[in-house]
Amino acid sequence: MSNTSSGYPRIGILVVAYNASTTLAKTLDRIPVDFRDKIAEILVLGDASHDDTHLEGQSWAERNHLVKTIVMRHPKNLGYGGNQKAGYKLAIERGLDIIVLLHGDGQYAPEMLPEMVAPLVNGEADAVFGSRMMEKGAARKGGMPLYKLVGNRILTKVENRMLGTNLTEFHSGYRAYSVRALTEIPLQNNTDDFDFDTQIIIQLVHAGKRIVEIPIPTYYGDEICYVNGMRYAKDVIKDVIEYRFASKGFGTSNWVASPDEYAFKDGDGTSHAQLLDMLSAAPPSRVLDVGCSGGRLAEFMRAAGHHVTGIDYIEVPSVRERTDAFHQVDLQYGIPAEVGTGFDVVIAGDIIEHVARPGAALREMQRVLRPGGQVLLSVPNFGHWYPRTRTTFGMFGYDRRGILDDTHLRFFTRSTLRRLVRQSGFDVVEERTTGLPLGVVSEMDGRRLRLLRRVDRGLVKLRPTFFGYQFIMRLTPHAEEAQLVHG
Repeated sequence: MSNTSSGYPRIGILVVAYNASTTLAKTLDRIPVDFRDKIAEILVLGDASHDDTHLEGQSWAERNHLVKTIVMRHPKNLGYGGNQKAGYKLAIERGLDIIVLLHGDGQYAPEMLPEMVAPLVNGEADAVFGSRMMEKGAARKGGMPLYKLVGNRILTKVENRMLGTNLTEFHSGYRAYSVRALTEIPLQNNTDDFDFDTQIIIQLVHAGKRIVEIPIPTYYGDEICYVNGMRYAKDVIKDVIEYRFASKGFGTSNWVASPDEYAFKDGDGTSHAQLLDMLSAAPPSRVLDVGCSGGRLAEFMRAAGHHVTGIDYIEVPSVRERTDAFHQVDLQYGIPAEVGTGFDVVIAGDIIEHVARPGAALREMQRVLRPGGQVLLSVPNFGHWYPRTRTTFGMFGYDRRGILDDTHLRFFTRSTLRRLVRQSGFDVVEERTTGLPLGVVSEMDGRRLRLLRRVDRGLVKLRPTFFGYQFIMRLTPHAEEAQLVHG
């Protein structure tokens, strides 16, 4: 049993093993004796090995009673990444605080376990990576083949450049994690293959977690390598490219976490900037912000002197501080009485495309307006060249945001939007068109970005239905019919 002292974190060692019957016990024997009382549990996960790996693990556990050792054998092969996912799930379920990934083939030194967990125990990191590249020449001295060394360095350089990191190695399998950090990333959506390790680094970086590297010795013996080097390199590069696209809103990539809060679109020409500009001439007004998300747009409206009530189907943290009033409302079922009526302005910024019955939603907005009130509406243009091109070439698919946002239930062109507005009881009194959100998707410098924006604005003006990214409309209810007045 573990002799972990009170208040000391519960440390687990996850040993992933595949056909490691000749090396597993030797690897476990190398765990420092004076560190074993710090270990709460050793989890040995045999991944449907064809040899006696699990029997060797059971035998070792029976001979070493001071450390609680759990040996499991998967009935089918889960893959390198799948085996890790099973192990981390087990670590979470068993209430561990720190989990160290150790390979059963002995390639990574168990003697370094105290150094691997120290930054986590001291609260200095969320993840610790053992690096074979930190000390110059150490990898080659440890027997790493030259082609692997060169490939490792090239891939690491590419990954650092694309992720904005400065790690000395991305491809070491010696890792220690805060279990809490693992619960905060969608690792269950990761690949089951060998590039799992790359995806988990990307997830940690994306989540802003602290990563510390320590130098570790390199050892290459007669273990069998199951990694296809060229396929692995292709998968790793694909992962970082996929992440870069996902971070800009392209593709869905469910292994990259999405924020709960709908992003505020700042910058010249964006839909939110246009909505604020259309509201700028209005006196202080009662505004209903439909689909307010975290209240970023509401903050600007309140700063301009307006009283803002926000509604959304989820409550994003801090939304109540950014609005004058907030109600959790599912627009699919209408706007409830407690929200109120008599609003001067209803803001529907990028919202009606998210509901199944947009006409009914617009009529609800009209119902809560005061006489003479107006709705400011923004909607993505499905006729834009981007979705048109993807559809034409059979590449239609959803993105994380933008026109093809995977939460959109309806799509609109300018003509279908105008028709919907009229059928819902509104007149269009002002219409604008925005260009591409270049400030969001581009990393160009200021001068080139300004030039590209000028070109884009020119194209939008030339043909708004093809180059327009979003349509912005100011709506008022249809004028009431004239009544006969007897004199």
